[in-house]
Amino acid sequence: MNLTHIEHLGIAVKSIEACLPYYEGVLGLKCYNIEEVADQKVKTAFFKVGQTKIELLEPTSEDSTIAKFIANKGEGIHHIAFATDSVTEALADAAEKGIRLIDTAPRGGAEGLQIAFLHPKSTCSVLTELCEDPNK
Repeated sequence: MNLTHIEHLGIAVKSIEACLPYYEGVLGLKCYNIEEVADQKVKTAFFKVGQTKIELLEPTSEDSTIAKFIANKGEGIHHIAFATDSVTEALADAAEKGIRLIDTAPRGGAEGLQIAFLHPKSTCSVLTELCEDPNK
């Protein structure tokens, strides 16, 4: 698997608006993008720290995976995302090594990325996202 860097850390929150004062006012980061990913029932907000991004994830529906995560575990770190040149190849490599896949093929994610998730039951309890920028 050819990972190039940590693409982002995903943090589940009840309200992006309620969190903006901390990330912008206290940490001094600038929110550069807020968007809704309708098929994932989530609204996202992005901040950049060096090459790495922080992604806040707010559920837009009570039956979204983020709403369920918050209900079960509370707000906090939801996943780590790694950039790769090919999500398809990374998924094949992970499957070959016995990793349980949530996604068997890449799908569209926030910021136009192609994404796929590896199941935390086979990744040391850390939900892992693989990201590919198709424009690179």
